[in-house]
Amino acid sequence: MKFYEISEDKAPRYTGNLNAGHTWSLPGVDWSQPCPTCRLGGGVGGLPHPCVDLSSLPEREKFHKPKPVPYEEYVRLRELVRPLLPLWAFLRPGASFGPVEGSGLGYFGQLFMQNPWTLFARREALERLQAAGVRGLQGCPIKVRFRTKHAPELLELQMELRGQFHPECLSPDRLPTCPTCDSNQNHLPKRILLDAASLPEHIDVFRFRDWPGCIIANERMVEAVMRLELDGVVFQEMEVR
Repeated sequence: MKFYEISEDKAPRYTGNLNAGHTWSLPGVDWSQPCPTCRLGGGVGGLPHPCVDLSSLPEREKFHKPKPVPYEEYVRLRELVRPLLPLWAFLRPGASFGPVEGSGLGYFGQLFMQNPWTLFARREALERLQAAGVRGLQGCPIKVRFRTKHAPELLELQMELRGQFHPECLSPDRLPTCPTCDSNQNHLPKRILLDAASLPEHIDVFRFRDWPGCIIANERMVEAVMRLELDGVVFQEMEVR
């Protein structure tokens, strides 16, 4: 089975842009009161969970544009969210939830990437892929006002986190992940090599667990996209061992 990184098609005709953000997010960790083990604070992006609804939480307002908080408060808020997540999910400071809200403008392909870690599909494109048997496609409605005559009905895809780097591409002096907060201080490997044994067999598109900003499709999805002539993204084959 071959695997491919999905990225946006940068052809000039794709002018679509969303001036929007997810409804809720976990706060970052205040650098003055960081993780007690690794002494790190801050937050990361690339962990959207657009189908996770926090509206039932009594303290939901604390997740709306939150400011950095002490590590102990971050942990408390994180544990409020955890029961609402799928079993495959993991949480880091800055993880986002709920639909994107804002405005949109321009021309969008059948598939659309606002950035490397978010993938959207027009409703008709998603339905055609699902009818073609592509697995792992969960579309989440968005709340975006489009300033155009022919507004697309876009859905953001929520994808499982799966997969690991192959040990051969990792530096021998690589630091371990913090056992307390799951922070990772390492840079990406110079050569990206996927561990075949860690890649999922039950879904055809997923977010790479060791690098959540990367969205990966297998050849089944790529073949379906090509056969259905869906536009807006390109595929780059990745090395697997």
